[in-house]
Amino acid sequence: MKKIYDSVERFCARHPRFGIPNLMRYIVIGNALVYVLSLLSRNADAAALDFLSFNLSGLLHGEVWRLVSFVFVPGYGSPFALIIALYFYYWIGSTLEREWGTAKFTLYYVGGALLTVLGVIITSLITGNYHLTLAGTGYVNLSMFLAFAVLFPDMTVLLFFIIPIKIKWLAIIDGAFFAIEIVQSILSGNVVGAITPVLALLNFAIFATPHVRYLRQKAQYRHSPGAVNYRRTVRQAQQQQKSAPYHHKCAVCGRTDTDYPDLQFRYCSKCAGYHCFCQDHIFSHVHFTEE
Repeated sequence: MKKIYDSVERFCARHPRFGIPNLMRYIVIGNALVYVLSLLSRNADAAALDFLSFNLSGLLHGEVWRLVSFVFVPGYGSPFALIIALYFYYWIGSTLEREWGTAKFTLYYVGGALLTVLGVIITSLITGNYHLTLAGTGYVNLSMFLAFAVLFPDMTVLLFFIIPIKIKWLAIIDGAFFAIEIVQSILSGNVVGAITPVLALLNFAIFATPHVRYLRQKAQYRHSPGAVNYRRTVRQAQQQQKSAPYHHKCAVCGRTDTDYPDLQFRYCSKCAGYHCFCQDHIFSHVHFTEE
């Protein structure tokens, strides 16, 4: 997993302009348009929009657009539920794109969609039922939500617009239901039913492994004798930033957010200490080590 993740990181660093900017905006607009079309065609033909869903039979007959069009099929029948879901996932996707960059987020989303398609293809070949249908991006959205929870576990949202709850608890609940669904499929003898969801979340395992490892190391480090020194270093750096005419300064090129307000800055978790880098050097710098 780590080697695949490192390859993705190198690819994104070398091709920063790869990907589709504001990808979630197009996904949301596409879902809304298809939902409106489904309402208009409901009285005429309930299956009028089935040509957008993916199945192996259609693909074998040359209907290659199904590899893409299924992501625009809305997964909710209620307009209120659809609006809430689209807004929520647009917010999550846009945040991930700002955090990761367009290239990495595009690879993550497209990779999840392709893995979901692969799961349906494998399941169809095993069962011999080439008409198994994939409509919507439920597993892709779950994978995106879990990645968001790993990056921002303590962010609070209002459940049902009333109950404040941290993202990490929602992710744990979703993960538990997901695991129960897979276990029930296996125990009932429906091993094939577990293939698609497991493959669909494989991209989450690839992208989240380094972050989970970092969080584990961070937790261990907090309980080590050197944790106090680290916190002191962070406080000193924050005090220096308060007195400086800028908030972020690249440790490689020296550019600041004051001189370059459109430049993005990140802090490297692999460097010893508290070091900031601009978007051009976050993936290409030499890591700081303990002297």
